[in-house]
Amino acid sequence: MKQDVSSLVTQAREGRPRAVARLISLVEGASPQLREVMAALAPLAGNAYVVGLTGSPGVGKSTSTSALVSAYRRQGKRVAVLAVDPSSPFSGGALLGDRVRMSEHASDPGVYIRSMATRGHLGGLAWAAPQAIRVLDAAGCEVILVETVGVGQSEVEIASQADTSVVLLAPGMGDGIQAAKAGILEIGDVYVVNKADRDGADATARELNHMLGLGESRGPGDWRPPIIKTVAARGEGIDEVVQALEKHRAWMEERGVLTERRRARAAHEIETIAVTALRAKIADLRGDTHVTALAERVVTGDLDPYGAADELVAGLTQGA
Repeated sequence: MKQDVSSLVTQAREGRPRAVARLISLVEGASPQLREVMAALAPLAGNAYVVGLTGSPGVGKSTSTSALVSAYRRQGKRVAVLAVDPSSPFSGGALLGDRVRMSEHASDPGVYIRSMATRGHLGGLAWAAPQAIRVLDAAGCEVILVETVGVGQSEVEIASQADTSVVLLAPGMGDGIQAAKAGILEIGDVYVVNKADRDGADATARELNHMLGLGESRGPGDWRPPIIKTVAARGEGIDEVVQALEKHRAWMEERGVLTERRRARAAHEIETIAVTALRAKIADLRGDTHVTALAERVVTGDLDPYGAADELVAGLTQGA
């Protein structure tokens, strides 16, 4: 069923959650109207502050996100949460556990919560997340909290999608060593040691501080990621996290880093869309005699795979 995009955008701007939900559904479903949606949203977006939260399973990401929502709502800001869940290997749907943990905000008209499935996409973010962020931005959300699947070698993509990246750790989980392995020490702008009422919280913070000190040297005026201890379940330390986020935002605006990050984010999004379109074209050509002929030449050694790929790309671009 075709949607009236302009009407949906108007309603989303008025803060109607059903309109926002429908727009994001068009994005997730790769609707034929997706181009129309993005064209309508483009002039309206670019105002929201996007904060990414990532960390190993069990560190309290959802609880921390919920506490941050409460803190921003006390400031009177409209907040959106985009919780990217691991996909079910059977249904392809998200587990949607985050909505259960954030039920206290369900009746607040100033909060919009949406879960998205990764659908097997590496990087910890659903492929449609950038467009979903744009929908929430254009809908007037002032702060967008993007909570991602657990940290691993392939799950640092949040750094390219957020203005500020928050990495959460917890004592007693071996996070310090794992953080170094996963490379998250390179992406964090703010580090949070949650569940700080547990034994080992101080040791975890010290180890993290030591590891950050071993990283690349920072000059005068460079951002030094703070380490904040919280007990998110009780709201302890959350105001300090918000203060650190605001300081980082101010630092980025002063240095021009915020504009650079958003430009890089747009470039990455453009590249992803272009590559997806090319893959679709290649998939359509797999039964084509030209591709079959190229494959035959590679098999016989008459042509190397790079040369074959060059011919294929040249044919695709000429036919575009």
